[in-house]
Amino acid sequence: MTDQMIMPANYENIRTGIVELLKAARSAAARNVNSIMTAAYWEIGRRIVTLEQGGEQRAEYGEQLIEQLAGDLTRQFGRGFGQTNLKQMRAFYRAWPEPQIRQTPSDEFAIPNNINALGGASSTPSALANRFALPWSAYVRLLSVKNPQARKFYETEALRSGWSVRQLDRQISTQFYERIALSKNKATMLEKAETAESSDAITPEEAIKDPFVLEFLDLKDEYSETDLEDALIRHLADFLLELGDDFAFVGRQRRLRLDDNWFRVDLVFFHRRLRCLLLADLKIGKFSYADAGQMHLYLNYARKHWTKPGENPPVGLILCAEKGAAEAHYALDNLPNKILAAEYQTVLPDEKLIAEELERSRRELEERSLTAGGSE
Repeated sequence: MTDQMIMPANYENIRTGIVELLKAARSAAARNVNSIMTAAYWEIGRRIVTLEQGGEQRAEYGEQLIEQLAGDLTRQFGRGFGQTNLKQMRAFYRAWPEPQIRQTPSDEFAIPNNINALGGASSTPSALANRFALPWSAYVRLLSVKNPQARKFYETEALRSGWSVRQLDRQISTQFYERIALSKNKATMLEKAETAESSDAITPEEAIKDPFVLEFLDLKDEYSETDLEDALIRHLADFLLELGDDFAFVGRQRRLRLDDNWFRVDLVFFHRRLRCLLLADLKIGKFSYADAGQMHLYLNYARKHWTKPGENPPVGLILCAEKGAAEAHYALDNLPNKILAAEYQTVLPDEKLIAEELERSRRELEERSLTAGGSE
């Protein structure tokens, strides 16, 4: 008897079949979550509009309704139901008063054609789900298209060509509707648009980790580009906390939304002596002015949405981990006066000290990785 196991002759066929089954199951699960979420948001939008129309015919009434509803839902279901999101759901219903119907034999028998039959108080997301052929992220992107004809065109082409959300975003960003209107060879352009680029594909894992889905399910989002980046973030969090009791850890990979774009701040601390948030963002590479611009966006968002009454404006820490040339830079331009900026610079840890720790941590992690690889 040998230690080596003898596999059946058809093992590869069995393994390949199971792999394809799991891929299909994961894709179906992601689609189902998205369909039910989109249906729920459409129904929420319908009920908001119905309630507004039944009340006082003033703009203030609608705003007060959204504000009250956002507060109540956020307390119970998490941050996916703030005022911005509820307004988007209301806009979604108004733009799609009758959602797209997927024509399959089972749909024709299972779902009434009369939308009002599903629009009452008893309608459920499951009953509406089959009427939405695109994921919620796609409808959010389409809502940003103000021209109704252009929006309808992009929706039609997304359905006809099976565009992913990334394809849809790329076509809208490059003004495909306007370009094709001016083109003398529209058929060729439409045919070319059906071809996806390598970066357009979205895996089932990515679909489930879509920030909209995570908010809907009230799940935490842990994300890192690479194992090295993930390890560096953890090391730096420990390092800053070890500098003294001024730093209080708030969160890791804190997600924020600017317009319809999602970003993640690697680390968020509260500095007790300065009474302000500190946002730390790690870049694997050389420092650029684009990094500074992005950090200022984060700071403006944090000042508006994360800062509590009595706290000072937040400060940013940009960490660039280019091999052999680690850098750390504070973003202080958002501070209201030079005196406060000077105080921040006096109290905050020295940028050079943080850069040295960043480089030391990187070397240590790379050496550990090499040692682990050599021992296998």
